[in-house]
Amino acid sequence: MEIIPAIDLIDGKCVRLTQGDYAQKKEYSSSPLEVAKRYEDYGIRRLHLVDLDGAKARKVINYAVLEQITQHTSLEVDFGGGVQSDADLKLVFEMGASQVTGGSIAIRQPETFSKWLQTYGPEKIILGADAKDRKIAIGGWQESTSQDVLNFIEQHHQQGITYVICTDVAKDGVLAGPSLELYEEILANTPKVKLIASGGVSGVDDLHQLKDIGVYGVIIGKAIYEGRIALDELKPFL
Repeated sequence: MEIIPAIDLIDGKCVRLTQGDYAQKKEYSSSPLEVAKRYEDYGIRRLHLVDLDGAKARKVINYAVLEQITQHTSLEVDFGGGVQSDADLKLVFEMGASQVTGGSIAIRQPETFSKWLQTYGPEKIILGADAKDRKIAIGGWQESTSQDVLNFIEQHHQQGITYVICTDVAKDGVLAGPSLELYEEILANTPKVKLIASGGVSGVDDLHQLKDIGVYGVIIGKAIYEGRIALDELKPFL
């Protein structure tokens, strides 16, 4: 199971929101590069970098931070937030991202998202399937849709998507445990998807449970920042 720490960005700084609420913001570091280097020093290989400014603005904002991290570490970075155009996608790959996560674009401009998948392939494009009450949420989780999360993932898997990041918004940033039942349903419905679980991880026990149900990877954010999981505790998973 891949361990993938998250760095969420507002104004170029490491922050965490609670349940996607921009009004509930907590800043953890003014140097995302230093945080990323610390992860790399512990043997972590992948990073989930989220441009929260970009998600709100519908265009990539924090691309300079992405470039800093990819130039000064060997981390494989998947980047999400605000990638809404061909120009955004090109910029993010030029700044060194290994993969790009698209969620809002898959709802708002499905033909564009499909074209990206055809052009760059399933190793480069990740589907962001973030859910509020099992319905897909977009735009930095500020907008709800009527799309059922299981159907949304299944449709895109049929179109060639391999990697899916799924966040249960209600779980995000509250350290109350991940949505195991939802992930089990997704894996039962689309067993060939490489599912990356995100949101709710509060301790190492959660990681063992996620591994047991067969997720491909897990994104950890607040639990590391708040000291619920020490980086040393991640070594058995690396």
